[in-house]
Amino acid sequence: MLLVEDDRRVRLLASEMLRMHGYTVLQARDGRDALDLIRQHGQPIHLLLTDVVMPEMSGRQLAKWVADIQPGIRVLYMSGYTDGVIAHHGVLDAGVAYLQKPFTADFLARKVREVLDARAGRRPARPTKEA
Repeated sequence: MLLVEDDRRVRLLASEMLRMHGYTVLQARDGRDALDLIRQHGQPIHLLLTDVVMPEMSGRQLAKWVADIQPGIRVLYMSGYTDGVIAHHGVLDAGVAYLQKPFTADFLARKVREVLDARAGRRPARPTKEA
């Protein structure tokens, strides 16, 4: 998976959380780095986990570019803003896969699994509400 987060601490922590759950994680600090990394990597990437609000290129813009390079990639957006605020201001469409920060390692892993299972056509696990 490709993790794109402009906050270094959040990026490193999320990457470690995902690795603890067995995922291979590529990291990028912004959209430009992410696109360069995808082109250099040359292997399929199954999931883009991206912050919604980043300098220069939003997560939504990045996802559109990434989909041109890796058709069929799944996208999981994350943000410190609530999903209601994000949808209300038109940053993301309603119904997209979204993860609100802060999150626990287990909740992150469950959400990633849910998005990947939906991609494979399997019935996703019942979503749980993070306390």
